Amino acid sequence: MEMNPDIALRHDRSVMYAKRPKVLIIGAGLGGLTLGMLLYKAGIPFEIYERAQEVKPLGSAMYFNSTTASLFKQCGIYDEFLSIGKPVNSIKMCNEKRELDFSMDFAGQEKEFGEGGYIVTRPQMYKLLVRQIPKGHIHMGKKVLSIENGGNGVLIRCSDGYEADGDILVGADGAYSAVRQGLYEKLKKANKLPPSDALPLPFKTVLLAAQTVPLTPDEFPDLALDECQFRKYIDTRQMYSWSTFTTAQNTVAWGSILFLNEETSKENDAFRASEWGLEAAIAMCRKIKDFPIISGGDKILTLKDLMDHTPQNQVSKIMLEEKVFKTWYHCRTVLIGDACHKFNPQGGVGATNAMHDAIVLANLINGLPFHPVAEEIESAFQAYQEERFQWVQAAFESSKVHRTMMGQSVASKSTRLIAKHAPAWVFRRIQVKACSYRPQVAFLPLIEETGRVRPAHQPSLSVKAPVETENLTTSTHAL
Repeated sequence: MEMNPDIALRHDRSVMYAKRPKVLIIGAGLGGLTLGMLLYKAGIPFEIYERAQEVKPLGSAMYFNSTTASLFKQCGIYDEFLSIGKPVNSIKMCNEKRELDFSMDFAGQEKEFGEGGYIVTRPQMYKLLVRQIPKGHIHMGKKVLSIENGGNGVLIRCSDGYEADGDILVGADGAYSAVRQGLYEKLKKANKLPPSDALPLPFKTVLLAAQTVPLTPDEFPDLALDECQFRKYIDTRQMYSWSTFTTAQNTVAWGSILFLNEETSKENDAFRASEWGLEAAIAMCRKIKDFPIISGGDKILTLKDLMDHTPQNQVSKIMLEEKVFKTWYHCRTVLIGDACHKFNPQGGVGATNAMHDAIVLANLINGLPFHPVAEEIESAFQAYQEERFQWVQAAFESSKVHRTMMGQSVASKSTRLIAKHAPAWVFRRIQVKACSYRPQVAFLPLIEETGRVRPAHQPSLSVKAPVETENLTTSTHAL
């Protein structure tokens, strides 16, 4: 089967059976799973293809707040989300002497925005979303080798000889997206790719992330507290920062970031892939093992004490690329999450923005007419990028500020000084800006907003499914 980009089938919808577009999602990360969950609830056919043979329990912890609460409530998983999360109301900024420098407090979010913030481990969040996808819709071990994206459909070919065709292709396959690379290659040959999109992904930091096995409060006293103890540490003498989080599973999620200079950038530039092997992770562990941490008790601990309780095969070392691409779609192919925007994790908004992408894209796909042609699909993709781009750009800039604050440069010290002494109204304004975009799913029962700060305008919330539009038209004629 070949997809000719110059041929678009002409549909006479008045005589054709009502057919929703079939969506192929490449990548079973949080963004891809969220989109799959929403398409399933909309009754839109979809399949998810993941290159890995199995999902490893890698990663540390993630932060979610009111900006995703409505999504979880609409999908009926908010209570389960609360059961795997731990409330967090502050980030404690500490130094290498185990002293608290200052605290960034964001208590009271429930009154302001309707819900508070929670720390959830990545493996737990992944399992929660997987449970929402019917069996048989996630296909593991499917490494995409080629993509056909044309006027009459999309076609993927995988390394094992597997082929699949559909109407829409979604690249949710991460920073080094195969979908994006294939799409950009064709756009570049046609002179339709912005020069900046053709440049390699820039990165200034490297992350080591992991999570211990369950511990007791005797081993790590902070675990006895109901609220997550989220601590960030800064070493003014070395190019590192590190963090610890207590979780609802009585584990301690931890990580360390290396800030690259000219020399270390050259050393790491050879690894233009999303992650290194176990040996590289262990090597970095040796360099940071003596970094001091606070446990909440009298014990004098270092990162090595957490490493001793962490399975070696669950420690990951990854590059932290930072870029917002200008091209998010073409014809029947569209990108979401890290495939089109990659943030530094210091801002804690990567997963949230991938889910926001999925909400808006699902709303617009659900609003497509039956048997949509390429022009109608591309128009929906354009509306998706137009709604999301300003919020993505704002999150990107915020993440850069958080990354700078954790560094050792003059700008880093200045940023910390400002954060330490900023009046409460300044911090509230920052919080309002960060939490005002709280998108909802247009085709599920809406959640009443209870926060004092009203949500920002969401254009895709007004999009109706074709059957809804048809019913509205019929009702209007009847009247």
